[in-house]
Amino acid sequence: MASPTPSAAPSLRRHLTITPASVILVCVAALLAIGLTVLFSASSTVKGAAPAAYLYKQLIFLGLAIGAAWMMVLADLESLRRFAWIVAGVALLALVLVLIPGIGVSVNGSRRWLNLGFTRLQVSEFAKLALVFGLSHYLAMNQNKMDDLKRGFLIPCAGIGVFAGLVILEPDFGTAFLTGTIGLLLLFLAGGRLKFLVPTIVLGLSACVVLVIHSPYRLKRVMSFLDVEANRSEGAYQLWQAILAFAAGGVDGVGIGNGRQQQAFLPEAHTDFIFAIMGEELGLVFTMLTVVLFITIFIAGLFHVRRAPNLYQFLLVTGCLLLICLQAIINLGVVTGMMPTKGMSLPFISAGGSNLLLMGLLVGIIINTSRAWERPKPLERRRALAEVVG
Repeated sequence: MASPTPSAAPSLRRHLTITPASVILVCVAALLAIGLTVLFSASSTVKGAAPAAYLYKQLIFLGLAIGAAWMMVLADLESLRRFAWIVAGVALLALVLVLIPGIGVSVNGSRRWLNLGFTRLQVSEFAKLALVFGLSHYLAMNQNKMDDLKRGFLIPCAGIGVFAGLVILEPDFGTAFLTGTIGLLLLFLAGGRLKFLVPTIVLGLSACVVLVIHSPYRLKRVMSFLDVEANRSEGAYQLWQAILAFAAGGVDGVGIGNGRQQQAFLPEAHTDFIFAIMGEELGLVFTMLTVVLFITIFIAGLFHVRRAPNLYQFLLVTGCLLLICLQAIINLGVVTGMMPTKGMSLPFISAGGSNLLLMGLLVGIIINTSRAWERPKPLERRRALAEVVG
């Protein structure tokens, strides 16, 4: 059998090369498979819904998320920069509209959704990406002015503060904290000065403490978190039931469909606390696998962003990576009792169309940059063409 020609061999090796983005894509596919399996069981006993209703809805949004991801894969991220301010402006307008009675939809005392007729859209999910997009564009334009107090600190901080402040008014303290944290991290990575950032972080944390102290339900959550067993029938009820789920599951789990926590014992079993259902039915093996998959996404993402051609794309992809991984950390921390209870979806696993669509956009951007950064430069293409012709 004839051996491959010298010009074909490098091409074959290039196609077979495992890239960080391909590793991320495999991890995401694995998380989606686990999530759909657990979701079917966790949502099968939801009161007032058919056994597979949430699964069917999640599958529909998964199809839309794949479409959104493919759209971002084909987009020219550099050309999209022209629309950065429009995207940020539309996101801010939506955050304002959702607060207006009659326009925003209120559920359990929180006004976070816009009713589109066929579904409800959680505005704050997409506002996070809009902030990352706009902030990456601004910081890249002003990368030589980061020493300037106004251009390098006050203006970007004001933007972060407006986004986070509007989300707090919904109220959604957890998403506001996540938004502010990612914004400040991007500012730091862009060269923001610690002499400005450190006082801002201290001030932000102080504001968080004040908000908790002056909000009875937030204070109750924190106090319940500090003594879970004593508050297991009140403020720490969800967390206590989650702990019981992990204990019942052990290493092997009780099997899909055999858990008892989703049978009206654990509220929000198919959304915020779905990780506890996974622990009960699939056991320690799958919960640890889920953690490893998120860690792998983060590490692969770090290797990927090192190859960014400019600051804008570096910050954009880093922001997408942080939106996935920090949200996962918060959810896992809450469900395992390492953080006070806060409603936040587990990426790719929890039921929720808005978050799944957001995750599709984030993964699409990462895959887009992988293809763009792998593409040979014009000079390299001409040399390769000359070798083939020759």
